[in-house]
Amino acid sequence: MSTGDELKAAVSARRDLGPEFEDALVESFLDKMGQEVDRRVDERIAQRASKAPARDRAPDGQRLALAIVSVCLGTVSTLLLVLLGDKAAYLVPIWGGLIIINAIFNSGRSGKSG
Repeated sequence: MSTGDELKAAVSARRDLGPEFEDALVESFLDKMGQEVDRRVDERIAQRASKAPARDRAPDGQRLALAIVSVCLGTVSTLLLVLLGDKAAYLVPIWGGLIIINAIFNSGRSGKSG
């Protein structure tokens, strides 16, 4: 029954029953309206929850920023080690560490859905 129908029924019942039942009719009407408001709020919350992105997921901007910083650090480290000479053995741990950091960050956050 719609809100308008509920109100019409309450007014009609008030006419039929008289003013001595007015308080009970008003309480009943307000209770039904409260239940309807609760139902609508629950529907909206459910809709928003289904549309909301997962909270555990890292935003694309964070993943991109980490990737850019990692590439920059790796490039600068590579250039410095090459310019300093005979330090190429350090390149594998540096790049390996950057890859591991990126892999952990992305696998730990992007695969979960809320």
